[in-house]
Amino acid sequence: MRILDRFLNLFSKDIAIDLGTANTLVAVRGQGVVLSEPSVVAVRKGTSTVIAGGTAVGYAAKEMIGKTPGNIQAVRPMKDGVIADFEITQAMLTYFIRKVHQNRFVRPRVAIAIPTGITAVEKRAVRESAMRAGAREVFLIEEPLAAALGAGLPIMEPVGSMIADIGGGTTEVAVISLADMVVARSVRVAGDEMDDAIIDFIKRTYSMLIGETTAEKIKVKIGSAVPLEPELSMEVRGRDLVAGLPRSITVTSQEIREALSEPLRAILETIKSALENTPPEIAGDLYDRGIVLAGGGALLNGIDKLIMRETGLKVKVAEDPLTCVARGCALYLENLDQISKEKADSEA
Repeated sequence: MRILDRFLNLFSKDIAIDLGTANTLVAVRGQGVVLSEPSVVAVRKGTSTVIAGGTAVGYAAKEMIGKTPGNIQAVRPMKDGVIADFEITQAMLTYFIRKVHQNRFVRPRVAIAIPTGITAVEKRAVRESAMRAGAREVFLIEEPLAAALGAGLPIMEPVGSMIADIGGGTTEVAVISLADMVVARSVRVAGDEMDDAIIDFIKRTYSMLIGETTAEKIKVKIGSAVPLEPELSMEVRGRDLVAGLPRSITVTSQEIREALSEPLRAILETIKSALENTPPEIAGDLYDRGIVLAGGGALLNGIDKLIMRETGLKVKVAEDPLTCVARGCALYLENLDQISKEKADSEA
């Protein structure tokens, strides 16, 4: 079987997938990240049929959010890092795998990142979706482990490393040593909850409704976790809830920081919970090494400074935090035998 696998690997690519709530990234072993698209699929309303011959996926589908006619829906099949719609996720994976893996005769090995807190049923759904989408063999890797690998942390060594992966649907926090997680915490609060908090704030404060895409633009352009110098402002357009007509307002970075305070507090509590449960010797390592941030949420202005202030530890954002998990999954496939051996030795 080993010989057969090696033979098949000559004709297929190993594919690593960060199957995120907001975005899906695909990396190919030896090539790095080759695809990054929104986790959105456009389907006929009430069905799982992807429109436009199965090609309305990713960027093409995201362009349709909030702008579709009554018979079409732009759907996000992932929610809080797990599959919310099995059939649509399968269609999305099939599209992405075929886009990257051109050889239709030999199916690829696929590694997929999963949140640490998901159930056995949710794991099985991810595995089955990938197999039906065209994978020959599926490996599931916990997101913090993948993020730590992608960030270049020495996870194989007997030294503690801490990673906080702030994605779209979940924030994954882990302390890692000897190729495994010593402490892991997961909270279903991340980038999407930040967007929802901005939508709620604008609705409550200005009686105006904005969409998800606008909320995300506000977060990226003027969102922050700490005071800015100078503070920023932005014109925002939406629909007046009283008059029902289009309207424009100006919001400031102070207001958006207030809106983001609740989701940021939840993320901080998750990080603190992981630190409080870290063994003393490893805690000493973390005092020296600090915390590394990955995921799209790591790009929020000043979030590293906020975590540093609240924990007293050094905090740095990983290089290219958006692709850490995908790159880590690809490295996992490259070092599969060594990682499996390290885990087995640590459990012995």
